[in-house]
Amino acid sequence: MAAALDLDTLLATHAGHVALVIGNGINRHGGAASNSWEALLMKIAARCGIPLPKVPQGTQYTEFYDVLGLRSAGATSDLAAEFCELMAGWQVLDHHRTVVGWASRHAVPVLTTNFEEVLSEAAGARFLGTGLSGFTDYYPWQCRFAHDLHLDPCAGFGIWHINGMARYKRSVRLGLSDYVGSAHRAREMFHRGGSQLFRAKDPARWAGARTWLHLFFNKPLLFLGLALEENEVFLRWLLIERARYFRKFPRRRQPAWYVYKPEAGNLNEAGKLFFLQGVDVTCLAIRDHDAIWASAGWTS
Repeated sequence: MAAALDLDTLLATHAGHVALVIGNGINRHGGAASNSWEALLMKIAARCGIPLPKVPQGTQYTEFYDVLGLRSAGATSDLAAEFCELMAGWQVLDHHRTVVGWASRHAVPVLTTNFEEVLSEAAGARFLGTGLSGFTDYYPWQCRFAHDLHLDPCAGFGIWHINGMARYKRSVRLGLSDYVGSAHRAREMFHRGGSQLFRAKDPARWAGARTWLHLFFNKPLLFLGLALEENEVFLRWLLIERARYFRKFPRRRQPAWYVYKPEAGNLNEAGKLFFLQGVDVTCLAIRDHDAIWASAGWTS
């Protein structure tokens, strides 16, 4: 069941409190429908000698990418670099500026699954964070694009890249193996060692307190432009862990909303909504994608 709430109201009532989680839908809107990950994967597949019109049904994008890595003569990092190079021509559009402008005005953090820097270019933000301890270009989770550096990720505006960023090719998470690696790294912070999240008496003091993971567990989340289907293994696992964390610490509970356009004939949609509602995410149906990116709420 979709929530009896509209996006305009949600943006108005949660400005300054929510964190946005933005997927590639923002890049495909406004006459740029060709900016799809599947289209990029098909180009790489052709160069690997696997000419296909689309990813075969029954194969997830992540699995397809891993197969390309196995078929390629080069390293997987070379494929990641090629994938990012194909994004180099993606342009900043008005709705990019509108969304990140709202986020900047209200000190709202932005989490994105995208690799390119379109959102940070739209915001005029600079790259920050490599000077912090524990930096690795495999998992630059402490880095963000912002106007000012806040040690507490929740303290102000910043654009954080969940699955890596184009400037660090080894950080790009595209395959199922990549997602498993990210989950393993996050799990170490959640459940192992002396500063684990699930034993932290002070939620501001744990191993991931300076990373984007801190936002994920300490802010209300608003998911936009994300399919959140079965291939999003890492994000869906994080939502399970988030729900478990709030059951252990109910006073720390934060809401989450998933905005989506219902797809007629999509047999998997009911299962996805069942999963999201099961991990305490409120699902908000909209009539079309203009209702997201052209929402009057962004002008507040």
